[in-house]
Amino acid sequence: MFDSLTERLNKVFAGLTRRGRLSVEDVDSAMREVRIALLEADVHYSVVKTFVANVRERAIGTEVSEALNPGQMVIKIVNEELIKTLGESSKLNLTGEKPRVVMFVGLQGSGKTTQAAKVAKRLRAHGERVLLVAADPYRPAAIKQLQTLGQRVNVEVYTEDGFKPPELSKRALEYARKGGFSTMLIDTAGRSQLDDELMTELQAIQKNVNPVEILLVVDSMIGQEALHVAEGFRDTVNITGLILSKMDGDSRGGAAISIRSVTGVPIKYLGVGEGIDALEEYDPARLSSRILGMGDLIGLIERAESVYNQKQAVQNAGKLMSGRFTLEDFAEQLRQMKKMGPIRQILDMLPGNLGKAARGIDPQEAEKSLKVTEAILNSMTKKEKANPDILNASRKRRISAGSGTDVQDVNRLLKQFRESQKMMKTIQKTGGKGLSNLFR
Repeated sequence: MFDSLTERLNKVFAGLTRRGRLSVEDVDSAMREVRIALLEADVHYSVVKTFVANVRERAIGTEVSEALNPGQMVIKIVNEELIKTLGESSKLNLTGEKPRVVMFVGLQGSGKTTQAAKVAKRLRAHGERVLLVAADPYRPAAIKQLQTLGQRVNVEVYTEDGFKPPELSKRALEYARKGGFSTMLIDTAGRSQLDDELMTELQAIQKNVNPVEILLVVDSMIGQEALHVAEGFRDTVNITGLILSKMDGDSRGGAAISIRSVTGVPIKYLGVGEGIDALEEYDPARLSSRILGMGDLIGLIERAESVYNQKQAVQNAGKLMSGRFTLEDFAEQLRQMKKMGPIRQILDMLPGNLGKAARGIDPQEAEKSLKVTEAILNSMTKKEKANPDILNASRKRRISAGSGTDVQDVNRLLKQFRESQKMMKTIQKTGGKGLSNLFR
């Protein structure tokens, strides 16, 4: 969601790194561009003012003037100040007597119900026995949505007719105690806007269940309005953490940079997609790296680890290096890669020269190309995928017809596959020399 901001900042940095020395005028000119870029990205003006002043003060000081590469030093300062602005990472508090209660609050449309299910899945994977509570009787299908999500993440959902949310939450807590649940997550009702009725109900739920965390889910695509929403909830109920949803969207993203500084409330998670696994623990250093176009290799590795079977990955790597990697293996790799999330996000996380090259790729075209590849592979028999050499003209025509593609598309895929096999054999012979340059 930071594409435009990243592009603007990279242009500023490119101008700085081309200079052997930096004058005060050079720094001031760069800071003006940074200021405009941040404001256009919808970062709060007070945050921009403080950020630019801090960077300028350091950039005209001795740490830059005495640096071997002044431009690189300014980039380092921008990164450090951006991390400071984004605040500290903050883990979910799960201390105290079980069951620990976590309330999810927010306006309608913020993705609150989905984020609650994502957190439930994450906690269950870490050994927690989780109970989801459907405490939104007002929005049509809200309870059904949570029940469906609960089935997907294999977490029980508590619901009971005839009770207002405060009383229902109290009964759910008693149920959780008797059932031996370690954590209880309450999906509360939302409104289209902040109102006294909503806040009174949330205060009553808070009083009845004494939560260890009250997490506000904020739609990051609504810009600076997200700050007003966060301040409104913070001033009425004891908000302990934020979840920024829809961080995979196309908005300007300034709320993510501003909200910690303006509200003083720590960010706990980032919702980075619609998938039930699309939730990341908030890490300001990694987010700063993405904003500045430096990628997020750690995040990329974590995503890969969450979807790939390690034993299978090792076997596939061995097959690839030895030339025994088949089109069936390739099809399985594609299926696993799709689970990692949209291509746009994956490209943004690539570091160094790979990241620079990736920014020249059209994500929509890449997604389209992947769909074509998947369709072709799905139209092949197991025998054909295991031994592509048997693919004669007749078989290729059948595959293209079955996948809705042209024979040229089939030939292109086979050519790419054979070239990949050749490249891997070359890497095996040379010991992988030269690959490290890609990440610099």
